[in-house]
Amino acid sequence: MPAHVSIFQLLGVPVLALMTAVWIVYVGRVVRRRRFEDAARRRGTMLRTLPRQPQAGPELESVELTPSERDAFARLMRQFRDGRF
Repeated sequence: MPAHVSIFQLLGVPVLALMTAVWIVYVGRVVRRRRFEDAARRRGTMLRTLPRQPQAGPELESVELTPSERDAFARLMRQFRDGRF
């Protein structure tokens, strides 16, 4: 032990290092606990299952086409099939 250094100076750095380590562990536990509590709170507010789905869909609708509309539709489908569109 150097003669010109007091006991407080010798113990200062190890004590500060120990206090820093304790503080880091404490803050880590607080953050982890808060994160766990937030996750549990969010889990409680989420939907547990999907909402009930309707059993039957809407009624199907259809429209009668005139012969010229049918011909135009057939031409359009041929263009799609041939890759001209």
